[in-house]
Amino acid sequence: MSKVLELNSIAQAHQILGLPKPKHPLVTVVNDREFTGMGHFQGEKVIVNLYQVIFKQGGCGTILYGKNAYDYQEGTLILTAPGQVMAYQDSDTNTDSIEEAGWRLAFHPDLIRKSDLGEKINGYSFFDYDVHEALHLSEDERKTIEGLVDIIIKEYSLNLDRHSQHLIITNIQLLLDYCRRFYDRQFYTRTNINSDVVSRFERLIRDYYQTEKAIDLGIPSVSYCADKLNLSSKYLSDLLKKETGKTAQEHIHLHIIERAKNSLLHSSQSVSEIGFMLGFEYPQHFSNLFKAKTGYSPREYRNMN
Repeated sequence: MSKVLELNSIAQAHQILGLPKPKHPLVTVVNDREFTGMGHFQGEKVIVNLYQVIFKQGGCGTILYGKNAYDYQEGTLILTAPGQVMAYQDSDTNTDSIEEAGWRLAFHPDLIRKSDLGEKINGYSFFDYDVHEALHLSEDERKTIEGLVDIIIKEYSLNLDRHSQHLIITNIQLLLDYCRRFYDRQFYTRTNINSDVVSRFERLIRDYYQTEKAIDLGIPSVSYCADKLNLSSKYLSDLLKKETGKTAQEHIHLHIIERAKNSLLHSSQSVSEIGFMLGFEYPQHFSNLFKAKTGYSPREYRNMN
């Protein structure tokens, strides 16, 4: 059984990785080739309680991180939030190893806690993407990201003054905003494969109800659908939003409402029975959703048609 190690601070991470003491207690940028203590992690799971922006040169080999033929080749960017678990394996035996040439920016939640970025950080959904949903950068995109990283390094390497923290946080936020832009570009360049995901998602929801899984399992959750499609929940919702204008949850609710309308108009089942068949444990929850989406209660809708 593998061990579980928690990294709770920048200083702790530097110590375990065999690096000199950090120049700033809450933020650091390190080059993977500088690590001398990686042996501590082999075969272990590590809970990293820091935000990380991890860059891997050239996308880490041939086909890592779900790269497709039309993705850019100048580097791969992975972003993780505090509390995520990372597994470290021997790179000689595991082609999914994350230990390839590159760098990583790490910052503690306390750095941004009282800032505007602290309030917005949860809006950067790519922190919850899986590794195979990483961002693949063009040369210009890589230069943009690394230019901001260089500014961050310069700021925390100088004698800290009253402007330092604001400038560091501002450049981190700018880096994340560029990541959002580049992810939008990647969704666009993957339109063909994304369209296939949309079709598979819609078919998954149809099959879910045709096989009456809702009776046993309840309403299909976004996490259930994402797992069946081998995607993370946030990535699936963002992909659907870019392709269709609706999130995964909105698609699920839309399908439920359409099935509810058909049942209300073409069956003699009670409202409670229809709600149960659609996966609602309580009739009131079904009625509340139906009214929120249509403006009418299920009984009002049945009586007006």
